[in-house]
Amino acid sequence: MTRTTKKLVTAALMAAFTCIATMLIKIQTPTFGYIHLGDGLVLLCGVVLGPATGAAAASIGSMFSDLFSGYLSFAPATLVIKALTAGAAGLLFHRLSPHMKSARARNVCVIAGGLIGESIMILGYFLYEAGMAAFASGGFQKAALYAGLVSSAAGIPFNIVQGVTGIAISLLLMPVLMKISDVRNFILDYSSSSL
Repeated sequence: MTRTTKKLVTAALMAAFTCIATMLIKIQTPTFGYIHLGDGLVLLCGVVLGPATGAAAASIGSMFSDLFSGYLSFAPATLVIKALTAGAAGLLFHRLSPHMKSARARNVCVIAGGLIGESIMILGYFLYEAGMAAFASGGFQKAALYAGLVSSAAGIPFNIVQGVTGIAISLLLMPVLMKISDVRNFILDYSSSSL
């Protein structure tokens, strides 16, 4: 099997795992969203597959979880937000990791990439929910936009919890993935060739 085929198969598996992890355990929030485990896989898509391929896998898997879970109105936003999350996390990880050879140092790269990626997720959903709320309350006049911003701010703490959980899950799974030779090679080869 060629390296390209292996990477394509890995991307498809990562997309499927992202979808499953997002749907498997859902903790409903008072803001009608849910906290899930999928963000750990979103971050790992960027780390394992690199920013571009990782963004595609993460966004497709996350979008399908919205479609399958009845969150159709969030699917387009999820496609973009999770692509940006995985892409940013993967880009930062692969820019930093060639300079950090130990497993502990790689974990620092995962955390740094995760913090940037999850910040994008928090901001992205905040803006999307604010726009949806403003649109639902009468359009994009000043009062409706203000009401939308205020109402969507309630979701920020829950998205922070989801982001922190995603970083923790990616840290827990990283040592396991590094034991899989093809996955380890994707991570290390991309890091050394991306500079």
